[in-house]
Amino acid sequence: MKRRSFLSAVAGAAFLTACGSDDGETGAAGAKITLGFSAWPGWFPWQVAQEKGLFTKNGVTVELKYFDSYTDSLNALATGNLSCNSQTLNDTLSSVSGGSKQTIVLLNDNSTGNDQIIAGPGISTVAQLKGKKVAAEQGTVDHYLLLLALEKAGLTEKDVTFTPLLTDAAAAAFVAGQVDAVGVFAPFTTTALGRAGSTAISTSKDFPGAIPDALSFQSQFVKDHPDEVQKVVQTWFDTTAWIKANPAEAVSIMAKKGGVSDEDYKSYDAGTTIFTKEQNLEAFTPGSDAKHLDFQANKIAEFLVSTKLVDAKPPLDGLFEPKFVKAVR
Repeated sequence: MKRRSFLSAVAGAAFLTACGSDDGETGAAGAKITLGFSAWPGWFPWQVAQEKGLFTKNGVTVELKYFDSYTDSLNALATGNLSCNSQTLNDTLSSVSGGSKQTIVLLNDNSTGNDQIIAGPGISTVAQLKGKKVAAEQGTVDHYLLLLALEKAGLTEKDVTFTPLLTDAAAAAFVAGQVDAVGVFAPFTTTALGRAGSTAISTSKDFPGAIPDALSFQSQFVKDHPDEVQKVVQTWFDTTAWIKANPAEAVSIMAKKGGVSDEDYKSYDAGTTIFTKEQNLEAFTPGSDAKHLDFQANKIAEFLVSTKLVDAKPPLDGLFEPKFVKAVR
């Protein structure tokens, strides 16, 4: 099961998928935007924007398209069937490596605890993973988290026996005692922690900025329709402000879309930090630490090449465009 698809396992058929494709048609409000998103707390605010009429308020025609399969949303953007998509920085870089022309205009959030490295009895630190068998889904952000944690402990992947498994299978293998540790995201963290004596020895909270989630547009659409892109970015910040002012109603809308209870949604949401305008601007500014997108992109690119997920480091020129966040009211 791929990253960001965890609520699909919980919700099943409860999700609704909007119809339509990005045909670039232009109406009274300008070019129509088809915006893709999938199951992740940092992306469910788009549902709030739609239900509370905030896109319309900003004069932009947006058709939301929900994907049960996160991977399908990536492919839809890469093949030109969406104007924009909600996706991780890791996956954006993978698409760019494959030749897709994309531009990130907004950071939605950062994972701050929903991704975890969980170890079995007798292992309380990452350093103690040396010589142990560790499972994760290869190429996902949890595999990336594992490498970051190993590096911080003075180790590399060569110091462990890495076992690539789909996330749900990895969690099951860990519970069955077939591996010593596992890299998983919620709710599979709950599954893994069901093993007696297990504990999270590293989480995404330990690496601020390492797992950013963003809104990525087709680059040509950004060039052709900057005013419409601006309205979408403005709507995002209007939506987060509305959520802050109306938390109970907002949680109900987002939980319903996810097919889970309000309380369950709150527990997932706790490990996701929605970015403010100020945090966006800091991330878009070039820098030499984890708070900056260019720094993270270079580290992720090295990961993608080293794990042979891409043949060459993806080009970063023109990937980040901060002007829309800067212009937010």
